[in-house]
Amino acid sequence: MVSTALVNLIPPATLAAVICFWGFAPNAWVEAPYTLVIVAVAIMAWIQGLEWVAERHEGWRINRRELATDVFYTVLMYTVIGWVATKVAEEPLMALKERLGIATPWLMELPFLVQALMVILLVEFGQYWMHRLMHNVYPLWLTHAPHHHVTQLNALKGAVGNPIELVLISLSVVALFDFSLAAIFCAISMGGVISGFAHANVRSNPPLFYSFFFTTIRHHSLHHTALSYEDTRCNYGNSVILFDRIFGTYRDGESAIVGQDDRRRLSIYEQFMFPFQPVIDRIGAGRNGERGNSKPSAG
Repeated sequence: MVSTALVNLIPPATLAAVICFWGFAPNAWVEAPYTLVIVAVAIMAWIQGLEWVAERHEGWRINRRELATDVFYTVLMYTVIGWVATKVAEEPLMALKERLGIATPWLMELPFLVQALMVILLVEFGQYWMHRLMHNVYPLWLTHAPHHHVTQLNALKGAVGNPIELVLISLSVVALFDFSLAAIFCAISMGGVISGFAHANVRSNPPLFYSFFFTTIRHHSLHHTALSYEDTRCNYGNSVILFDRIFGTYRDGESAIVGQDDRRRLSIYEQFMFPFQPVIDRIGAGRNGERGNSKPSAG
């Protein structure tokens, strides 16, 4: 059995390995079209594999249905969602940047790690406020609620949700700045590591030098608690819990029971249709009312 102290160091060690990889990777590797994808798959496989050797909760044990669903959403995130986010945000921002003559070449002169941290902070700052809005604005909550209908947490669960939410949470303003490609890819991979462990069924409680700044499974499981909707309105940081500490939404604790609506698990179809269900229900109720009114009276 691997010692608890070593297991607790796995998330920061994995994060350090990713930073070192991108920091020392040759330009040919950075510019190769599939390097980022290969690194992402390696990160996900590593964290998912840890669930089998360092399980946190038996009730979260992955099965074939859960794994198949998680893989479906992960592929969706890296294909369709990525393409849509590029078309609706990244490309328009790049065009705006060129039109306005925005240039920040000095950013590329900063140390590699500083650039990577700036990118992840930029992305996570936007995600924090988008996530917080999703828990406070009803139409946005309808897009986000499917993610809270997961009844267990696993390495790939961060990608599970309604496509509208997945696009919204993918938006950022990084395209307006001139960071090095390696720093951007490093930040993406760092987010994959942190978010992966924050959703994973791995019995790792990283030390304070990590958990003060970055989201852990303890923080995020509390955000997914099945106690009530109100109890989910905390710990919004997907990867950077520091923003919750700064803006007063941090709560300490952990929850082994996660989900919403009496822990009702949604199918993929139900996940996709969830934001539209209130309208569909109203239309259905209206039609049923019309049918009732059109019935001939007895007599």
